Amino acid sequence: MNAIKYHTGKFPPKKLNLEQLLPFVGPANAAVARYDGVLSAIPNAAVLLSPLTTQEAVLSSKIEGTQATMGEVLEFEAEGGKKEIPEEKREDIFEVLNYRKAMRHAETLMKELPLCQRVIKSVHKVLLNGVRGHGKAPGEYRRVPNWIGPHGCSMKDARFIPISAGDIPDAMGAWDRYVNSDAPDRLIQLAILHAELEALHPFLDGNGRLGRMCIPLFMYQANLIHRPMFYISAYFDAHREEYYERLLAVSRDDDWSGWCTFFLSAVRQQAESNLTKANAVLELYNDMKLKIAAISHSRFSIHTLDWIFEKPIFNSTDFMKASGIPKPTATRILRVLREKKIIQTWRPARGSKPAVYAYVDLLNIAEGYEAF
Repeated sequence: MNAIKYHTGKFPPKKLNLEQLLPFVGPANAAVARYDGVLSAIPNAAVLLSPLTTQEAVLSSKIEGTQATMGEVLEFEAEGGKKEIPEEKREDIFEVLNYRKAMRHAETLMKELPLCQRVIKSVHKVLLNGVRGHGKAPGEYRRVPNWIGPHGCSMKDARFIPISAGDIPDAMGAWDRYVNSDAPDRLIQLAILHAELEALHPFLDGNGRLGRMCIPLFMYQANLIHRPMFYISAYFDAHREEYYERLLAVSRDDDWSGWCTFFLSAVRQQAESNLTKANAVLELYNDMKLKIAAISHSRFSIHTLDWIFEKPIFNSTDFMKASGIPKPTATRILRVLREKKIIQTWRPARGSKPAVYAYVDLLNIAEGYEAF
């Protein structure tokens, strides 16, 4: 089978099948608007939606082959990175943690810069810092050919061959201009820019994750959402074969419209899922705000609640030292939370190692089912 090659000269597409796209455009935009209505109403969304952000990092990394779960990542953090685990698992976890760091870095950069090549390169550098791809020129466009296919395959057995290395600067310049141009519909524009970045494969590693990061970043820049918090990787992971096939069809068949319909369906369904989860998180937060105040009789009840929402798996020592709550009060609050079964013991204290606790109700919302 001959490899599919990059669609030179066909970006951006000169014509789309509007009759095919129109039934998908309205529902996708409406679903995003409904989700953003809740997102904008959540106080301190970076804290309250922290588990959803971690889950997105887990799922986007999973598409690229990592095997770490959200529970493993949060437990690793709670253990201060000292938990004894196989090196392969440790590498997987670090990739997830880097994904989160890279998203935070991007949000900081975009306070002053648009989504552009400078942002992309800087984010890529954080994404690959100290992990398996750290030797693959973080933050720099590749200077050699690459190809996509079965692990370890040669170019002749590749499924897809991206643009040549020498053409990347000009191609990324065109991508940059398209990202920051006006368009009749921002979600269609987003579908096209995502497909193009994936097809260019401008870096030696991390292209898939970076492309998925650009989805919430562009939605944020285009004022579709108030914060760059849109979680789409669950859909791509569940429809992985179609995801790749639709991307390939852009270069093979010039089928931009087919890709856009797939992407718009993904956005609509994930906007609805994100809305359900965000509502559940907000409802849980408001319920627990009253409950923890009532059972703790402490002026630190909200402080406690914010802590366990941001760190739904945590160790007791960190809570005592880093929460900002006086130690006697923190000790009493932890005891009350355990007694009332608000938090569960994830791992009991052993020797000098503190106990690790989990806020299971919040973790299950992030997972979307009773995982814990």
